[in-house]
Amino acid sequence: MIEIKGLTKRFGNKPVVEDVSIKIQPGAITSFIGPNGAGKSTLLSMVSRLLDADTGEVLLDKNDVKKWKSDEFAKRVSILKQANFLNVRLTIRELVSFGRYPYSKGRLTTEDEQFVDQAIAYMNLTDMQDKFLDELSGGQKQRAFIAMVIAQDTEYILLDEPLNNLDMKHSVQIMKILRKLVDDLGKTVVIVLHDINFASVYSDNIVALKNGRVVKDGPTNEIINSEALREIYDMNIPVQEQNGCRICVYFNSHS
Repeated sequence: MIEIKGLTKRFGNKPVVEDVSIKIQPGAITSFIGPNGAGKSTLLSMVSRLLDADTGEVLLDKNDVKKWKSDEFAKRVSILKQANFLNVRLTIRELVSFGRYPYSKGRLTTEDEQFVDQAIAYMNLTDMQDKFLDELSGGQKQRAFIAMVIAQDTEYILLDEPLNNLDMKHSVQIMKILRKLVDDLGKTVVIVLHDINFASVYSDNIVALKNGRVVKDGPTNEIINSEALREIYDMNIPVQEQNGCRICVYFNSHS
């Protein structure tokens, strides 16, 4: 279990995350939603130790994440950031192999190679694993980075807007794969999402942030309703049921 207690982060005088306390349920997808500048990515960065909090703490299995050794932490928690710029020329397979670094320190064992094979297959990249990243489309590249995270084989997978730059087809593919990781392998996925319909259809729990604070936190069906969404986004968003899913129709909603 990941527990976030009283987390605050300021940039200059501006609080970007303010006194946030939540529990991330294991074996589920939790989506962070909310308007731009709500503090979603900053919160995820603090959970993954990429950013230090000013006050508060993040506990992984009741231990402060700051006290974990880097190697041990990297075997439990993986993070995929928004901007993945690499200035080295790598193939898909080489990139995915990096996911095994906490275990192998760069010397891959047979077991490591198996994890790499599985992750590449899971993301449907086997036929192109020897292609260089700069030869790939945005969607293929994003799948390669997610395969790297899968190869790391952590219990917790944190993803910061993984659907950025993806078309509808690839976005659906990625969300289905994340759902499978949770349902088949018991992983815990925490994801920052802009599109509330992806959050509605694929998440178990939603944490809604606004101005750095948690305004809603609970099971998806409690959050995806017009009343809660108005509080989060300051707009009137009708919600319709389709095939058992709640779809937010915000394209021409009247405030």
